Amino acid sequence: MLGGTVWIALIRFVISLGGVILLFSRISKSRFEPKKTLLCYIGFSIMIIIAACTWYVFAWDSCVRMVAFVMYLCFSLLAIYISGDRIFLTVYKLAFIFYLMAVFLIVGIEISILFFDRNAWADIVARIVLIVIMTLFIERKIKISLLNFSDYVESELDRFSAAVMIISLLFGIGFILNPNVKEQTPYRLFQISMNFFLTAALQLLVYRLYLHIGKEKEYQKENQLIQMNHRLLERNMELLEEAAVDGRRIRHNMRYHNAVITEYALKGQTEELLQYLRQYKQELEENAPQIICDNTTLNHLLLIYTRWAKRENIEVELDVEIGTDFPVPGINLVTILANAYENAIYGCIEVKMCGDLRKCFISLMMKKKGNKLVICCKNTCRFETELKSKSDFSGNISVSGIVKAVEEYGGEYDFKNDNGIFIFRLIMNLSQDNNQKDNVALRDKEKNTEIETKGV
Repeated sequence: MLGGTVWIALIRFVISLGGVILLFSRISKSRFEPKKTLLCYIGFSIMIIIAACTWYVFAWDSCVRMVAFVMYLCFSLLAIYISGDRIFLTVYKLAFIFYLMAVFLIVGIEISILFFDRNAWADIVARIVLIVIMTLFIERKIKISLLNFSDYVESELDRFSAAVMIISLLFGIGFILNPNVKEQTPYRLFQISMNFFLTAALQLLVYRLYLHIGKEKEYQKENQLIQMNHRLLERNMELLEEAAVDGRRIRHNMRYHNAVITEYALKGQTEELLQYLRQYKQELEENAPQIICDNTTLNHLLLIYTRWAKRENIEVELDVEIGTDFPVPGINLVTILANAYENAIYGCIEVKMCGDLRKCFISLMMKKKGNKLVICCKNTCRFETELKSKSDFSGNISVSGIVKAVEEYGGEYDFKNDNGIFIFRLIMNLSQDNNQKDNVALRDKEKNTEIETKGV
């Protein structure tokens, strides 16, 4: 630090702590309401600044050496309490903010020493300018990508690699902020510059790495959905082919029926004609398409997979109560139901291929209870199937599709092997559907804003 009165120190403390809070709030989501979050930040700032000023008055030398670290350590504890992110992701973001704090602290001091003969106000102005520039850059250029990056890091983060990165970052900045080195030589400035450069390069490397990993995972999920749609189209083509065959058969039979009716009419055999028409009506009713549920989309889907299951000699028991005005969009229901049903069929086929003589069956229950959707699918499976955790299913296309669709709606699901019976259970809160739509719309709006900004 450059010294000065306690009032100068107070201004520095306020600017530095305010800058850290501002930068952290740009890249982190609070788990409290905005008003409560603001009150927490204000109350913390008042207490920590009073303590820092008292320390500055009574122990200036130790305060100069340690105040930045102590204040940031205290802020880190508050940030972990306030942040809505997981603990490891919050620590990663705090390390990034620590780097930015080191930049505006050291650059402000160096500007004051090199160009303004250690003028304290030059240091203060430089800090304000740097904080504003950093905030604008984060807000306009990288905020959305940072939030997406946070999602990728949270789901794909290698704990050991991230821990090594954070420790390296803290050691590097700790060397830069070493207050015992007071001599400003060209070599010292070169050391600071290279340390800032290498630390920033490390941050950028990790950012690009996890951004790439996250996007690759997104592409894999999209590819899985494309494969699922391809399989659904194949099932629809099979249904259309069956409908075409049925249409040709009906047209052929209609000529026969017309000839019989004409013959009865010409001969005046009224009773025989009425008897024949009654039989024909009964035959039409028996061959009418099966109605499994009132939702047309799901009814067609269930018919497709039920016919497939019966061709494989699998007994099917369905208990589906879904209306036409169901609050979840059809594509999401199709994703969950098609994957669950197809996974059950393949499970039964595996049992038959292994030479198991057990009777294969599929039992599917799907109902709306209050504001919740409940699904339970049971099917015969191999005894030796071992299920350790939900993550074990990540390689299975069908189950991965279920997990993706369920997680988008904040649902809870469970898979288990109960002595050769595979059980999938799902409970999804339907009231979250509108919130989900609002969140999607908000993300789309933010992305459009970012594109427009880049275009300008």
